[in-house]
Amino acid sequence: MKISPWLNTYLLSSIALFFCGVFAMQASDTEHTVNEPSNLTFGVVPQQAASTLARKWSPLLAALSQNATFQLHFATAPDIPTFERRLAKGEYDIAYMNPYHFTVFNESPGYQALVKEQGKKITGIIVVQKGSKAQSLSDLDGQLLAFPAPAAFAASVLPRANLKIKGINNQIKYVGSHDSVYLAVAQGLVAGGGGVKRTFKTMDKEVTEQLRVLWETPGYTPHAVAIHPRVPVSVREELMIKFTQFSSTQEGYMLLEGLGFKPFEAANSRDWNDVRALGLGSFSQPLETKDK
Repeated sequence: MKISPWLNTYLLSSIALFFCGVFAMQASDTEHTVNEPSNLTFGVVPQQAASTLARKWSPLLAALSQNATFQLHFATAPDIPTFERRLAKGEYDIAYMNPYHFTVFNESPGYQALVKEQGKKITGIIVVQKGSKAQSLSDLDGQLLAFPAPAAFAASVLPRANLKIKGINNQIKYVGSHDSVYLAVAQGLVAGGGGVKRTFKTMDKEVTEQLRVLWETPGYTPHAVAIHPRVPVSVREELMIKFTQFSSTQEGYMLLEGLGFKPFEAANSRDWNDVRALGLGSFSQPLETKDK
């Protein structure tokens, strides 16, 4: 049967349009797949109970993930030594870690500084019961003190270093978190303990009202938000912009305030040279020995 030229042209055009539509759908599907948000694990050093950290950090991470090419998922660890082991293995895509941790895990597996709190210096504190007779560090000589973990920088490393310099000898008990330190001191289980101002201020008032700050360390570069080198540079740049612009909105400001944070600023590995200069590797018990 002969097909008229007009019908032949119509059929060819229809076939062409059909395949164009198929190719367009395939291209659209491919584009959709490429643009799927990356799921990134955001590890938070367990200074407080996991439930407390999740409640405080999850809204911040959700806000940072809005209209982004990534989705941040909260993660922590049951205690600081476990958190350190996970950092060593590179299990977190991004992590909020203490200054000492950053100097260690910047070397291996290579976490890179992203942001830190603007104009902030971290200081450690030693707290005692409000009714304690101790008025200076020397009054704690020979007493049992609680600290979160050997490598908790401001809450453990700095206070213990200063006690050692002053020739004050103590029995030491590691209790896993800042909250556990404050509870142990409040309950009279130990004579004093180490923490930081931020966690002390955000701890339950029922506990902190029973305590007072006996002593405070000098200040150092604060905690780092650091990113694993496997995360694409484009995501790193986007995340840095999100963090540094976060406090410009009322919602962002309130979320940071709820965590006791100042606005964030871009950070560089060199910012922690003051911590590196302390040469804390041997004093804070090298991380690789903790599994033994």
